[in-house]
Order: sequence, then structure tokens, then C-alpha cells
Amino acid sequence: MDDFYSLEKLEIYQLANEIGDKVWKIVSDWNYFEKDTIGKQLVRSTDSISANIAEGYGRYSFKENIQFCYYSRGSLMESKNWLIKANERDLVSKEKGDLNEDLNNLLKRLNGYISYLKKQIVKK
Repeated sequence: MDDFYSLEKLEIYQLANEIGDKVWKIVSDWNYFEKDTIGKQLVRSTDSISANIAEGYGRYSFKENIQFCYYSRGSLMESKNWLIKANERDLVSKEKGDLNEDLNNLLKRLNGYISYLKKQIVKK
């Protein structure tokens, strides 16, 4: 049980969860068609960011953790794609700028975490 609480203390995990929650709240106000097309994809991709961080963290292997961080980074970039589409289709306005800033911040921190994990492999 302590491992789960350690995961919850991981800053990139917290940030990824916050982004997922923001997206959920935005998309929940959309109409059915918007939710069923872009909305589901955006929610899934943002939720996948934290899910992959958690899965990698639980592997207890630096190499596997790094691999899942790469998956997480891929989901982050997919989220940026869906956010661009949502903006182009007038589904988000100010929220897009805020979310884009959040995703860019998380991307920097995720890359830093990957670098940290790579250094741990070298130390071994």
C-alpha cells in the first residue's frame, strides 16, 4: 500500500491527473456528438498520460518505467492533437490555452523524469 501512496506523491502523476480532471469537466458539458467524437478521444488520451506513468512506476524496473513514460509522452502528444482539433471546431477557447500550457509544463517535467530514470540505470 505504501507504493501507491508514493505514486500519488510523484509530481508528474499529480499534474497528469489534474489535466485529466480538467479535460473531463470541459468535455462533460459538450453535446452528444461532440463528446462521442473528439470528446472521448481527448478524455482517453489525457487519462492515458497518468495511467502509463502509474503502470511504469509499478514495474519496479527503471527500463520498463522509462518505456511507459514514453507511452505517456505519446499520449500527451495525442492529447495536444485532440485539443487542437477541439479548438479548430470551436469546442474550447480559453481552456485550450490553459490546457496547452499545462501539457507543455507536464511534457518538460516528464522529460526530466525520464532523464532521471536513465541516470539511475547508469548508477547501477
